[in-house]
Amino acid sequence: MQTWFITGASGGLASRITRRLLDRGDRVAATVRRPGVLDDLQAQYGSQLWQANLDLTNFQEIAEVVERAFLELGTIDVFVNNAAYGLYGAVEEASDRQIEHQFMTNVLGSLRAARAVLPFFRKQGGGHMVQISSMAGHYSIPGMGLYCSSKWAVEGVFEALAKEVAPFNIKTTIVEPGGIRTNFITSNAIFGERMDEYRDTEAGQFVSLMKGELPGIDMSMFNQMVVGDPDKMAQHIIRRVDQGEGPIRMALGSDAYEQIRAALLDRLAALEAQKELAYSTDSDDVVK
Repeated sequence: MQTWFITGASGGLASRITRRLLDRGDRVAATVRRPGVLDDLQAQYGSQLWQANLDLTNFQEIAEVVERAFLELGTIDVFVNNAAYGLYGAVEEASDRQIEHQFMTNVLGSLRAARAVLPFFRKQGGGHMVQISSMAGHYSIPGMGLYCSSKWAVEGVFEALAKEVAPFNIKTTIVEPGGIRTNFITSNAIFGERMDEYRDTEAGQFVSLMKGELPGIDMSMFNQMVVGDPDKMAQHIIRRVDQGEGPIRMALGSDAYEQIRAALLDRLAALEAQKELAYSTDSDDVVK
């Protein structure tokens, strides 16, 4: 039996991970923003499920909840950082407050939660961090620039963090799902204030799609176009942790594979085309 700590455990991919773990007999420390949302699971699984309310923008609360979980549960083997949401619209359309909240939740909240867990992992001799990112951590498109940038930041900091904590027997997996058939978009989406100037642009059309405003397309139809099976993804995340080894990044979904591959190839091609330029700006005394 292992003990898992999961943020944002009530929705999307994390809820499937939580149920699978409880079903197989593991113990789960689950944090949620809305009290009572996991009461049905609590009644079914009893002491296997430990609950706490946690807002990732409340940095003091993060430290207090993490410390209490380790104090009351003793050992936590796996930490899953899942809580996040999407902010959609052209970059200019979002308010400063919306942008700050996006980064406080998706980036700083995830980072502070991980930093709160690390001293306990070191003290107990190891652990496994699972950071839920997104295929959007490899590209950025009009209408999703702010959400994508939050995932780029997550990718960068957790790649370095993984190398820093490896000597302490702390493993790290960055999960990069594509679209998932959950309520992530419909229940967790925040939109900027729409501007007429962008309505007919690519950014505006993307927002119209996300809001179900395009003729002939509603969100129930859109969800069926999404390829990712959350139960299969949850199964493979748990399997990766059980195996204990694997690449730092874990792409899930055929769309994730294709989108990430295309983004990396495009960036590599653009870099190769600039090789001569890059080398030409070295100092004259550099040996080549």
